[in-house]
Amino acid sequence: MRCLVTGATGYIGGRLAPRLLAQGYDVRCLARRAGRLRDVPWSGQVEIVEADLSRAETLPAAFDGVDVAYYLVHSLGQAGFEATDRQAATNFATAARAAGVRRIVYLGGPEPAADDPATSAHLRSRSEVGRILQASGVPTVVLRAAVIIGSGSASFEMLRYLTERLPVMVTPRWVTNRIQPIAVRDVLHYLVGCASLPAEVDRGFDIAGPDVLTFGEMMQRYARVAGLPRRLLLPVRPLTPTLSSYWVGLVTPVPNALARPLVASLIHEAVAHEHDIAAYLPDPPGGLTGFDEAVELALAKVRDAQVETCWSTAAGPNAPAEPLPSDPDWSGGTAYTDVRERPVAASPEALWQVIEGVGGEHGWYSFPLAWSVRGWLDKLVGGVGLRRGRRHPQHLRVGEALDFWRVEEIVPGELLRLRAEMRLPGRAWLELRVQRGDDGGVRYRQRAVFLPHGLAGHAYWAAVAPFHALVFGGMARNITGRAER
Repeated sequence: MRCLVTGATGYIGGRLAPRLLAQGYDVRCLARRAGRLRDVPWSGQVEIVEADLSRAETLPAAFDGVDVAYYLVHSLGQAGFEATDRQAATNFATAARAAGVRRIVYLGGPEPAADDPATSAHLRSRSEVGRILQASGVPTVVLRAAVIIGSGSASFEMLRYLTERLPVMVTPRWVTNRIQPIAVRDVLHYLVGCASLPAEVDRGFDIAGPDVLTFGEMMQRYARVAGLPRRLLLPVRPLTPTLSSYWVGLVTPVPNALARPLVASLIHEAVAHEHDIAAYLPDPPGGLTGFDEAVELALAKVRDAQVETCWSTAAGPNAPAEPLPSDPDWSGGTAYTDVRERPVAASPEALWQVIEGVGGEHGWYSFPLAWSVRGWLDKLVGGVGLRRGRRHPQHLRVGEALDFWRVEEIVPGELLRLRAEMRLPGRAWLELRVQRGDDGGVRYRQRAVFLPHGLAGHAYWAAVAPFHALVFGGMARNITGRAER
């Protein structure tokens, strides 16, 4: 049986693909850029097809010969995400039916009340996608999950950072709403099991863990599991979901654009109304995972640097995807660069270890205040900020987020190229290289490239260029110094 996984570069899809392989399925992954999956451990075991769900003409080859198709994509956090997801789901459903796919599996959110005018755009869109897929004529299972608890999930990171950083928190009314969270391992159990359901199963199912908690209770339970003192929560009625999302965006790595729909969905109670899926798929061995155990498992993964995937790994459809142009005359003949080179009295391996470890907890090796200020400014204008961190403290993969950069290219032992995802009037890259001389010496080469958009782009470069000696010069000195030590 061949399974098509969309969203394989994302949080759930990146975990589902290897589990389908472990069950003996043939797996094909659909991605807009195949290179985004190049460095995942299981890439050599799957077929990777380049296609774009927003472009129907690219889909027939991806669906050819597919038995089960997983829809695990969404444009949450992108401008106009409802229209984008509507079109993508329609294209997916049409292609699946035309190819004779036997089963569609979709992971959505809680079903909002039809008569509730305050339903969040997030939940409304997820529900609409489910209806589009079910109307395809292909037997479809819609799994409805609320908050997913697992290392690297956006909901877990939001809970984690709010609880750990705020011993006293002014809280909005929604922290008293009831939620029935589910562990990511249980979500994956159901997703894998849906591949073998009989054709007559064509409906939605609520999936949830055994505990019903308020978000405030989740924070207190997290604090207890993490060994933190009990948190003091002070409810304030005027604190609206919009204001709450700005607070979440400020305190956690989750950017405002993603925090807003997540917080807006928390104003609704998210409790499972049925457990009918048990009639078709047994619960996981040992039973469903309780909240405390799910938190313990997630924290252990974070502590042991074994986080498989992270919410920040997925790049939305509107994210810049073009690689660094090889022609320096691109962008109207203007490409600003800042190049730093230094000899290094260390082995190439030692220098590469420092390069691959940049960002996250290690920082950027120069003027931390300047990097922090740039991150805060980016947050204030709706960008991703500097605190997305990294999935692993030492090893990187192509396509991963690294603070406000994304890894565009890695040549192990030689090159790390990062593409900027902060808000800029142009496009920017940062290259860090290990160079070996003919005389056996080692040199470090660092190049920043900025391709301006319009007058604002030229003005931006002129404004920041005076600080490059301090920021980029210090970075080159400190990276080589760390390698030598």
